[in-house]
Amino acid sequence: MADAAPAELIRRKRDGQALTAGEIGAIARGLTDGSFSDAQAGALAMAIVCRGMSTAETTALTLAMRDSGRVLAWAHAAGPVLDKHSTGGVGDKLSLMLAPMLAACGAWVPMISGRGLGHTGGTLDKLEALSGYTVDPGDQRLRLTLQTCGCAIVGASADLAPADRRLYAIRDVTATVESVPLITASILSKKLAAGLQGLVLDVKLGSGAFCRTLDAARTLAQSLVATAAGAGLRATALLSDMNQVLGATAGNALELRDAIDFLTGRGAREPRTLALTLALGAELLVNGGLHADAAAATAALQATLDSGAAAERFARMVALLGGPSDVLRDARLPQAPVVRPVPAPHGGTLQACDVRALGLAVVALGGGRRRPGDRIDPRVGLSHLLPPGRAVQAGELLAQVHAADEGAADETVAAVQAAFTIGDGAPELQPLVAGRVGSA
Repeated sequence: MADAAPAELIRRKRDGQALTAGEIGAIARGLTDGSFSDAQAGALAMAIVCRGMSTAETTALTLAMRDSGRVLAWAHAAGPVLDKHSTGGVGDKLSLMLAPMLAACGAWVPMISGRGLGHTGGTLDKLEALSGYTVDPGDQRLRLTLQTCGCAIVGASADLAPADRRLYAIRDVTATVESVPLITASILSKKLAAGLQGLVLDVKLGSGAFCRTLDAARTLAQSLVATAAGAGLRATALLSDMNQVLGATAGNALELRDAIDFLTGRGAREPRTLALTLALGAELLVNGGLHADAAAATAALQATLDSGAAAERFARMVALLGGPSDVLRDARLPQAPVVRPVPAPHGGTLQACDVRALGLAVVALGGGRRRPGDRIDPRVGLSHLLPPGRAVQAGELLAQVHAADEGAADETVAAVQAAFTIGDGAPELQPLVAGRVGSA
């Protein structure tokens, strides 16, 4: 039977009707082969934003987009094939530490990561601050890296979920990004194409997250977990706080330096970063059958840090993917020529910070993209960011700005000051993990 005309499928979804798996398969084929025009794809996306999709429809769209390209298989994997996905935040560098920690615990981690989007940072952008590191190594080099060290953090090749690649680009310019079914299918189609056996989702909530409220984060997490289950993938989700920067830095080279210091144990590991890394990793190790419970999994992950095993895996991965061969000793990360303090305008207690504003300040410095093709300056960003709850005196350091020139530094100092609220009394801080969604 011939596929229904694109206009008819758009009309059916516009009118609130459920699409069948066959119809959704036709949509994925049309996105891949070009028989759906950009205008038709945009109209369909808007109809889905307005009318939504059932879990069955979302699962069908996820599977159809997965099957629009190549699906990786890991017949010779040395352990369960596991991965983590974050919905995006500021200062979130956890993938850089978690992948080698999981590998050191016996997992096989082909981590397909993304670039920065809006005010949120991207794992690939951070890694490209390392001279020579390639995020598109090709299949042979990817497999060699996994066989040698158990983890590889790379980008999605053009033949993985190409229907999603096209639809996402159209959503980005048609104000249709904000749709739970479309977000769900976009995330999971790529993860399923990577051949995973287990996935943990870090769904952020708060001022620096896509989901501003707990209810919104829970709705997205439930959609992700239910759709993954429908597609045959074991998944759980943690709802984590993004009302403050995760760690004390935001910016590509600065965060990568923090990640290396975290792995090697140079200095104290920031408590929230450590706690969330261990919590996400424990979910995966239990999910993958490597440990029976969260306590045993957490102890095993901590041991990879204490012994240096995780740092060693990271170093081998970087070298195999073209980065510095001695990255733990000398990462040769670029440094901004201008470093300026951000003084507190008056004394008091830090009540809150607008994390989205801090992320946008990094973008304005050149550390993120306003448009997809923008070049990123890996040197710039923010460091020494103070968390809410800290008492400060007038003139005390709130953060440091790392900028390419004095003019950009001046503008960013003012923007960072405006992002902090300083007042009296102790603020009400949100828990780091506000909930968990999963079938187990």
